[in-house]
Formats: sequence, structure tokens, C-alpha cells
Amino acid sequence: MNAERDLAPLAPSVVRALNDKLYEKRKVAALEIEKLVREFVAQNNASQIKHVIQILSQEFALSQHPHSRKGGLIGLAACSIALGKDSGLYLKELIEPVLTCFNDADSRLRYYACEALYNIVKVARGSVLPHFNVLFDGLSKLAADPDPNVKSGSELLDRLLKDIVTESNQFDLVGFIPLLRERIYSNNQYARQFIISWILVLESVPDINLLDYLPEILDGLFQILGDNSKEIRKMCEVALGEFLKEIKKNPSSVKFAEMANILVIHCQAADDLIQLTAMCWMREFIQLAGRVMLPYSSGILTAVLPCLSYDDRKKNIKEVANVCNQSLMKLVIPEDDEMDEAKQSMTLPAEPTSEESVSKPETASSGSLDASGDSNFSNSSVFTVTSSERIQVTLNLDGIVQVLDCHLHDTSIGMMTRIAVLKWLYHLYIKTPRKMFRHTDSLFPILLRTLSDESDEVILKDLEVLAEIASSPAGQTEGHGPSDGSDVRPGPVELHIPARAGQLSSSGMKALECSPSTPTMNSYFYKFMINLLKRFSSERKLLETRGAFIIRQLCLLLNAENIFHSMADILLREEDLKFASTMVHTLNTILLTSSELFQLRNQLKDLKTPESRNLFCCLYRSWCHNPVTTVSLCFLTQNYKHAYDLIQKFGDLEVTVDFLTEVDKLVQLIECPIFTYLRLQLLDVKNNPYLIKALYGLLMLLPQSSAFQLLSHRLQCVPNPELMQTADSTKPSAGFKRMTASNIDYTELLQHFEKVQNKHLEARHQRAGRAEQLDRRVIL
Repeated sequence: MNAERDLAPLAPSVVRALNDKLYEKRKVAALEIEKLVREFVAQNNASQIKHVIQILSQEFALSQHPHSRKGGLIGLAACSIALGKDSGLYLKELIEPVLTCFNDADSRLRYYACEALYNIVKVARGSVLPHFNVLFDGLSKLAADPDPNVKSGSELLDRLLKDIVTESNQFDLVGFIPLLRERIYSNNQYARQFIISWILVLESVPDINLLDYLPEILDGLFQILGDNSKEIRKMCEVALGEFLKEIKKNPSSVKFAEMANILVIHCQAADDLIQLTAMCWMREFIQLAGRVMLPYSSGILTAVLPCLSYDDRKKNIKEVANVCNQSLMKLVIPEDDEMDEAKQSMTLPAEPTSEESVSKPETASSGSLDASGDSNFSNSSVFTVTSSERIQVTLNLDGIVQVLDCHLHDTSIGMMTRIAVLKWLYHLYIKTPRKMFRHTDSLFPILLRTLSDESDEVILKDLEVLAEIASSPAGQTEGHGPSDGSDVRPGPVELHIPARAGQLSSSGMKALECSPSTPTMNSYFYKFMINLLKRFSSERKLLETRGAFIIRQLCLLLNAENIFHSMADILLREEDLKFASTMVHTLNTILLTSSELFQLRNQLKDLKTPESRNLFCCLYRSWCHNPVTTVSLCFLTQNYKHAYDLIQKFGDLEVTVDFLTEVDKLVQLIECPIFTYLRLQLLDVKNNPYLIKALYGLLMLLPQSSAFQLLSHRLQCVPNPELMQTADSTKPSAGFKRMTASNIDYTELLQHFEKVQNKHLEARHQRAGRAEQLDRRVIL
């Protein structure tokens, strides 16, 4: 009886029926409760209504007995039906106990809870929106319920709630976003499907601007995109596609900066769909937001660069990544080199978050997909002042260079990535030379090492970067000479790197004063030449396979005279005489045979100017490391008497197989088009006696070989001087005129040749002695 009094105003029969195990009896009790509550509503008796709801909640819905809980759920639903529009006043009390039953272990009870809540929500309609978060939370759990009946019931309730949200203009999006952000990271397949379905609904409601809160949920969306279920992946693709359409329509209201790093992370995903989608978003962001994306360049490059080396299996990702890379590169403008001066007055945080900081550049460039072009950015650059607001987008050059440097050091990256890295470096040296030269000392060693790359394309691009470093006016600054020497080998062979190539001073080397100092070369040029030769010295294979290719390309990119002058300059003091001889031979072959050096050959052939004569002297001194190349240089410069004098000295040299091979090659070279003028001069026997003598000297050096026969046949064609006698024969030839006017001290040059060859002889004997000692040790 006490219990029955406590449950008043519910009649004892109603209480018994609510506790009954049969559904039909509980349904009858619910109808009685509905009738009772309607009476209280008519009487406006709010206290009794609350009391009934409280009894149904505490004594039934939250009871330990399962049948009582079922009775409580149907009773609460009956109360809601009876209350009608007034149910909104009691929704908290009605909903909370029902939601508690969502966690019940009994699947039938969970289904009844779902049914009860459906009836409550159906009656209350828009009044439930203040309680939306708790309803959504409960539904998200039921969406992943293992029981199909419960899941089916939750779907009905879900659709009802979506209808209510769609037709209402009072939805609290701000309050809902934290819950959505939390739930979006669920790993359950059904929960993810539920989340995506709600995002699609909210996107479709005109009065709800979910785009403002996209940074909160974008990361979660990309994670759902990697779900194993094709259906969920497809739904997520649709949702992301809708967001991207919205972004393209209203770029001025998009918080690009807040989402940049999210995209960077997912552009590196292992899942192809996630990576491709994120890369497509990145492409649109760069093209729509323009320079707002610059502070995130290092992260973007980290994600994009490896994709450029993908094979055809990931062709789509590779193509989009390439567009991203090109578009980002176009964002760097010459004004970025001058921003230090403007930095104090105009700043933007490294990670801009305010809507205003994003909107200005976007509105200027949202008109086309190619918004990253230089022409478009001139109107929205950092120096544009709009009203009283000034915006500064800072190029994080240190971060970009660090990323590029890391990729160059990584030997596992593909060829296209390495080429892209080098293109970036070249672009930065063109657009922001002053800032880039702060990084040159750290980049220089890896750029030199890249010359050993397997790909010719990589080497070509690397040479372009090095040539730009060596010729950029920004590299010629006071006190900024490349004097660190960090990549120069220590020891007695270490060379001092002067500020300018023309400032070398060394006793007994007249030619060094003649080093060309053109405006196109800077203080890094000479450092480059020194380190390039050191690279060749330490990597003989590089010299053999790519040496000529590298030097020829440099002659196209830089001043050929400067290159030969500086290399001859350096080789003059090279202590490794064997390398010096090999290098001189390589340079000489390039000089005599490369089409790129046609002008330089013509300049040397005539020796008309003081500069050409100085260059000859400089080259000659280094060419002395190789006797045969020295003779060929004399042939090129038409110094035939000196060539003959040199050949006379060959009798004192140690004649080796290598030496004879080089003479053989020189004979072959004389028959080439380059020496056409020399062969024609054989017709003028009287004025070119030393040419003929020099050629006969070479003939006498050669053993009876094919080269011997070739030169012998050529000399047999030399005409009889008596037959060639003319009236003009008494006049001195042009060759003699040139020689007398040249003011070159050939005696001193010949002495220098003897001195260098004596050094070579001593070095050979020392090497032979060391080899003999080693042989003795082996025998012992």
C-alpha cells in the first residue's frame, strides 16, 4: 500500500500493468496515463504532470527490473503525446531517462527506448532543438548498434531529426560543432556513416553555414575517407566535393590558412584516395588563396615534391602535385627579396587565423584557376594598402631551403623530384637572390655532390643553379666572399679562395694578373671552379664520364673565357701532377672540339687583343702539365716556331705509351675541320717553315703506325717551294707580323715548360719507387 500511495496519481492497476511482461498490457497502461495527463493539461496542473513524469522516470524507466523499464519508456511516450505542443516544457525530464536506456544491455529495451524517443520527438518537433546535442550523441551510439532492429529504429528517429533540423532556422551550429568534431574521429563504420550523413544534411540547409567551421572537421573527414567501406568513402567524397564547390563559389569567406596544415598532412597519406583528394584541395587552395599560402610553403613542398616521382600507377596524384608545385612557385615574387625593410610596419602571423587576413588576397585572385600567376599577384601583393589595413605575407625562405636541402641529401628520391628541387632553387635565386645568398654556403657542397647524379637532366639543372650562383650580382657583396672553406680539403693542397678571380697574386706567375674580371662573375665563381676541380680530382670516374659534358654546359651558361682562365689558374698550382695532366688533356680536347667554344678558338687563333694573348699565356702555363696538349695549343694559336721548339724538347722527355697515344690523337685531330686553316697554311711553304718542321717532328716521334702513315701522306702533299714561288713571296707573312707584334716572351714560356716537365719526371720516379718498395714487401 505504501508503494501504491507513493506512485499516486497513477492507479494501482496502471502500475501493475506497466510492470507486466506483456506488451499489450503495458500499452493499455500507457493509454490510461495519456488520458490522465490530458486531464492535468486541461486543468493546467503542471505540478501533477511533473510528478507523473518523475514517477515514470525514477520508478520505471530507471528501474532495475527490465519489464518496469519497458513500462516506463512507453509511459513517457504516452505523456509526450498527451502534452502535445506543451511537451516542450518538459522535454529535459522526458528525454534524459529514455537516453539512459540507449545504453541498456537488452537489445529489445534499446529498441523500445528508440521507439519512445521517436514519439517524444515527433510531438515536440522544433522544441527538441535545444536538446539536439544529447539526442545526436545518443543516436551516434545507436547507429553502431549490433542489433539490426535497434539500428532500423535509430534510422527512423535519425530521419525525423534531420527533417526537423532542415525545416528549422533555429539550429545551434556553434554549440553542435564541438560534439561533431569529437564524434567525427570514431573508427566505427556505422558511426562514420551517421556522421557523414549529418554533415551532408547540414551542408544542404541554406541557413546553416557549415563552411565557417570546416577547419574543425576537415581532418576528421579525410580520416573517414580512408574507411574500408566503399559506400562510406563515396559518401565522404561527396561531402568533400560539396565543400570544395562552396569554397570555389565563396573564396573570400574561406579560412584557407587554418586548413593548410591539415591538407599538408593528408597530402602525405599512404591511402591513394586520401592523398589524391587532399592534393586536389591543395591545388585549389594555392590557386584561390594565392600568397596567403606562402607561410606554409615548406610543408606544402614536403608533401608535394615526393609525388613528382610517382610512376604511372599514381599518375593522377603526380599530375595534380605538379600543378601544385608550379602554382606555388609562381607565388614567389621579386618583392619577397625586399620584405625585411617593410617587416616592422607590416606583419602577418606565420599561421594566420583571422578571416580578414585571408580575405584580401583571395578576392583579388578568385576570378580564375590560374590565380597564382605573377600578373595576378601584382595587384594583391604585400605592398597593397586597402583603407587603413596593411597586410604582410611573409615568405618563409629558411623553411623552404631546409626542405629543398633535405630532399637533395636524400639519395632515395626520384629523378623528377630532384629536378623539381633544383628548379625551385634556381627560381629562388632569380626571384630572391639577396635572401638566397645567405644560404649559399650551406647549399654549395650538396649542389657540387649532385654533379655526380646518374641523370643528365639533374646535372643540367644543377649546373644552371651553380651558374646562377656564380654569376648573380647579389653574390658580389662586400665581406661576403666565399671564405668559409668548409668544403675545401684540408692540408697543404688547400687553396686560398680570393674575393675575386682577378686579385690572385703569386710570385713568378704573370698570367694570373690577366684573370678576366667581368661583371657577370661574382665571388662565388672562383670558389665554384676550385671545388669543381676538387670534385674531379676525388672522383676520377666523374671526370671520365661527365667531365667534358659538365664543362661544355658551363661554357654555355657562363663566360667560357672565364672558365678556362680560372681553371688554368688553379691547375697551375695543383700538386697532384697526374690529375693536372689528365685535367689539362680534358680541357684541351673540349677547347679544340666543342662547338660551344667556337668563339674562344677564334679569339686564340688570332691573338689580336691583349686579352687573348694573356689568356694564351695563362692556358700555356697550365697546359705544360701535358706536353702534347701544349703543342696542340701552339698549333691552335699558330705559334708554329714555338711548337717546333717544344717538339725538339720532347727528346729529353720520358716517352711512354700514353705519350705516343696522345701524339697519335693529335695527328688524327690535325685532319679534322678545326685545323683546316693549318692544313691550308702548308701551301705557303716559305712563310710556314716551322709548321712543316713541327709536323715532321711529330712524324719522327711516332712509330710505324696508322697515324704515322696519315701524317706522312699529308706531308707528301706539301708542294715544292720552288714551284710555289710568286712575286709576293718576298713579303713577310701575316703569321710573322702577328708574332712580332704579340710581345710574348716565348723563351720564358719554354723554360716554364721544362720546369713543369721536370716536376712530372720526379713525380713519376717517386711513384715508381714506392711501387717497387711495395713489390719487395710482398715478396718478403
